[in-house]
Amino acid sequence: MGDGRRHIGVAERRARLALRQRLAGGARAGSPEEVASSLVALHGTDPSTVFLAVGARLADPAKTVGVTERALYEDGSLVRMHGMRHTVFVFPAELTAVVHASTGVVVAARERAALLRDMAAAGAPDAAWLAEVEESALAALARRGQATAAELARDEPRLKERFVYAAGKSYEGVHTVSTRLLKVLGTEGRVVRGRPLGSWTSGQFRWAPAPAHPELDPAGAQAELLGRWLAACGPATEEDLKWWTGWRVTEVRRALAAVGAQEVSLDEGTGYVAAGDAGPVAAPAEPWAALLPALDPTAMGWRQRDWHLSPGLRPLLFDRSGNVGPTVWWDGRVVGGWAQRPDGEIVWRVPPGEGTGRDAEAAIAAEAERLASWVGSTRITPRFRTPLERELSA
Repeated sequence: MGDGRRHIGVAERRARLALRQRLAGGARAGSPEEVASSLVALHGTDPSTVFLAVGARLADPAKTVGVTERALYEDGSLVRMHGMRHTVFVFPAELTAVVHASTGVVVAARERAALLRDMAAAGAPDAAWLAEVEESALAALARRGQATAAELARDEPRLKERFVYAAGKSYEGVHTVSTRLLKVLGTEGRVVRGRPLGSWTSGQFRWAPAPAHPELDPAGAQAELLGRWLAACGPATEEDLKWWTGWRVTEVRRALAAVGAQEVSLDEGTGYVAAGDAGPVAAPAEPWAALLPALDPTAMGWRQRDWHLSPGLRPLLFDRSGNVGPTVWWDGRVVGGWAQRPDGEIVWRVPPGEGTGRDAEAAIAAEAERLASWVGSTRITPRFRTPLERELSA
């Protein structure tokens, strides 16, 4: 580049992804904590995604369920909480204060205001009443250690109060105080999601008091979070960063300046890497295959995805809301999708034109066997179904 910026092409971006996202064979991790730290965050909206994303990146996936449950529910080294874009993620415990200060505080204020507004519109009790219920519910949770919303409602019956939401609108519904209040307390960093009622795929979970963490300066926390993400996922465009964080563009630019991010040239324009990270990165020694779950953080990591995803695959692999389904990867790019059939078989498809050959097919088949070996009898249905996943699983 004549302006002195180094150009990072598609091949190098795929090499960085392979190594830093723990996907190449020699880059796989030894623990769920290593996986989460490498990725900054694991998508947690669908409980099974957390385990499948970890298993795809562990050198020994046989212990995936046990070691991930230990990290989440016994050691507390991983924490499931609301984060960027008001989405549920699983973070390394040391990042919870950073995430809360950088993104959670603003989201929480918005959520609490919306709850009070909706209750007032429905003629429900006022803020003082809600504060009493909140204090009582938190005290009950502290006594129990972990509890479902129904269990807390036995201790504090006012949590069962119902109110009409959006009366007269096409999306009118009835909410319970417990559903909305616990969500608000989650965004405020006062409660977290605990152990599920069922297996690791269950979406029914208990609540637990949030671990204590220091209150950080929001701007400093934003710089910390963005710096970690650039180290794991850079290069990225400003649009990628704004989308992933959910911040205003002024906040993104302030954080980029604070961490001394370096500008580079990408095929789509200006990109950014962490300070000192603009040098070349060699490709892994061997090509690699991976079967990643729906909502995997690699597949969902960037707003602009043409460098690793053919536009022709998008209608097959994404739902109408932009949620990605299970994906098949070959040497740094998405080439197809996979699913689990009712009998437990892992099946996959690479549509014509994706440029894979026998080596790729053999490697993908080996990854399907690897996945099946540790999933065992568990049945996985993504929370957000996509066209190819539905077709393959039928």
